[in-house]
Amino acid sequence: MIVVTTENIPGYEVTEVLGSTFGVVVRARGIGGDILASLKGLVGGEVTQYTQMVEDGRRQAMDRLVKNAAAMGGDAIVMMRFDSGDIGQNMTEIVAYGTAVRTRRL
Repeated sequence: MIVVTTENIPGYEVTEVLGSTFGVVVRARGIGGDILASLKGLVGGEVTQYTQMVEDGRRQAMDRLVKNAAAMGGDAIVMMRFDSGDIGQNMTEIVAYGTAVRTRRL
């Protein structure tokens, strides 16, 4: 499936707009990761445990986004975006969203 952050897909024509599509993931940080992150915060630098958690969450959200669009009958997603936020003290929500469309190659 073609996924773009733009309104148009070069070489394709959007023939039908199917509507909003999304993929949501909520990830919890483990206590071990929080302890390591706190220690890292004292000396500075990248907290690789959290970086990996966010990267994995984005991949999962993107996979769910594509499955949702396919279930709607789409063959592409335009205007794709990511958003994230905290839920409580140790959970992060990651959302991938966009517009599911049907396309035709020009």
